[in-house]
Amino acid sequence: MKLLETYILRRVGQMFLVALLPVLAIIWTTQVLQRINLVTDSGQSIGSFAKLATMILPSIIPVVLPFALVIAITQTLTTMNNDSELTVIDAAGARRSILVRPILLLAAVISVFSFFVDNIVEPRAKTVARQMIAETYADLLSSVIEEKTFRKIDEGLYVQISKRLAGRMLKGLFVADERDPAYELIYYAKEGAVDDTGTTLIMHDGEVHRKTPDGNVSVINFDSYSFDLSDMTESRGQATMKASDRDLWFLFNPDPNDKDYTIRPQSYRAELHRRLTDWILPVVFALFSLAIAGDARSHREARLHPMVSALAYAFALRWAAFYAANQIDTDPEYIAVLYGLPIVSSIVSIIFLSLHKRLVMPSFVWERISASWRRTQERLLAATSRSGGGAAQ
Repeated sequence: MKLLETYILRRVGQMFLVALLPVLAIIWTTQVLQRINLVTDSGQSIGSFAKLATMILPSIIPVVLPFALVIAITQTLTTMNNDSELTVIDAAGARRSILVRPILLLAAVISVFSFFVDNIVEPRAKTVARQMIAETYADLLSSVIEEKTFRKIDEGLYVQISKRLAGRMLKGLFVADERDPAYELIYYAKEGAVDDTGTTLIMHDGEVHRKTPDGNVSVINFDSYSFDLSDMTESRGQATMKASDRDLWFLFNPDPNDKDYTIRPQSYRAELHRRLTDWILPVVFALFSLAIAGDARSHREARLHPMVSALAYAFALRWAAFYAANQIDTDPEYIAVLYGLPIVSSIVSIIFLSLHKRLVMPSFVWERISASWRRTQERLLAATSRSGGGAAQ
């Protein structure tokens, strides 16, 4: 690799890391905070929570990588243009491959890494995370560990306790069971306990209210009552594996006896084609980023920042691919659309690069963005003037 290519590769790589790490940290933090109830609800240790947070990370990385690459390429090339480096390269008679080769090399490496994470690391991480959550909430006592707080144990089943005592003893039990559409059951008991197997809730000295859909209510007092939890705890202790949790080999050759596959075979087909197309996005994004920002431009030229145009194209392409992948569940014809999007985008970008043409945003889109930006500036200026005038008075 030539000295200039190494220089460009180093600058784009450094900017890629600068763009990737903060965005990845922000998205990862938001995803982790959504699962903070693993600690607050079930009393798990901070170590278990840290392990679960680590298992979330592989599902975020493939999504963020292409956009970080777009930011790195457009920002680096724009800076080189502002510093007249691109002008000097063109004036020296260097081929455009001087710019294209190192950037596409970096994009290819990122694509291979994305394929590895998306198809090998992420399925295993999701499997571990689902199993952790299933085991954590398998025990009813863990699910209602907080006192004087309603907890949803299952769909249509809610539990509250006034106090927890040693030996799995509970005080002040309230159970609302709406799972059967034929009637609603509400249990009150002064005390109770969950057996060692976690399959039965034994309540003492209480009453049960039975309400039918027509509004009739019957009340039964009891000295002791056993509430069966076996079906619920068995299902909660088993992690349900979905298409996104399977590795690539399973998607190519699904087990016909797999429970989830027999219910939703279309989702496995959609997930397979998504896996086979998502990993190439870094190369596609790099191509149209080069077509947008890879030429020398005059500083006096009024134009939208290349990063804005590149990110607009990137979000549009990513959204279209996401939409097509979701539609495959019901319409297999979208498989061609899913593969056509990156192929057509790459061909168009290569044509613009080979013809030394600039890939720009359509004029009507650019005009609308410019008009919106001008209106925003005018409003900010007017608000600043009003606040300044009020202060002066």
